[in-house]
Amino acid sequence: MINSIKNFLNQRTGLLIRIDDVAENMNWSLMDKCEALFDQYNIKPLLGVIPLNADKALYAYEKNNNFWNKVREWQKKGWEISMHGLSHVYDMDTNKKDYFNYGGRSEFFGHDYQIQFSRIKKGLEKFKEEKINIRSFFAPNHTYDKTTFVALNELGVKHVIDGYGLIPYTENNINFFPQLFYKEIMLPFGAQSTQVHLNYWEKGDYNNFKNFILKNNNKIINFDKCIEMINNNFLSKVINFSTEVAIKGIRIFR
Repeated sequence: MINSIKNFLNQRTGLLIRIDDVAENMNWSLMDKCEALFDQYNIKPLLGVIPLNADKALYAYEKNNNFWNKVREWQKKGWEISMHGLSHVYDMDTNKKDYFNYGGRSEFFGHDYQIQFSRIKKGLEKFKEEKINIRSFFAPNHTYDKTTFVALNELGVKHVIDGYGLIPYTENNINFFPQLFYKEIMLPFGAQSTQVHLNYWEKGDYNNFKNFILKNNNKIINFDKCIEMINNNFLSKVINFSTEVAIKGIRIFR
């Protein structure tokens, strides 16, 4: 039994590199360095691109007027382009009633179906206009409600890069890919994604990230591999539920 569990987990172990807040205005110096690093080790990350950025905090960074050409280049290299909200501007408080109980403010949670549908559709239309294929999504600040998932389903987006657990799973007709930690952590088993906010890196953070990649690049997987790992059997549900309880417990007592 123990060996069966080990084999099950080994087949579903790896780390997806997820880069958040990719937009026309961002820290392009660090993005260029990360791109060179990924190319050196044949890493194909998932990039959370904000289709119509209106986040004033990001306006402090230099604007890349060649941005959409760059996004198309990344997709041609096999990097996964994911829709990261619409404008990255929050206009609703969750009061910790959001789907994953993260709390904080949200761009989607609490709005009615029509508003959420309209925002997701508008973002997808921008990507379509730029000839970029989208099959995945993750909301700013991890905040969703069930209406978000209904709208995503209606618009043909079936993958969300968020959730608790050690194994990608399906719930509410959406495939979830767990994102557990704020720092890069390679677990001995299980599949998850990082949450890399390179726009807010401080001195030394790039070197720490590079060292992490050097040490763990053989365990880094792409998004297609994550899709292959989706499993909803009883063992997966037990593992994911136990992980959720543990992570939420850590948040309460830290």
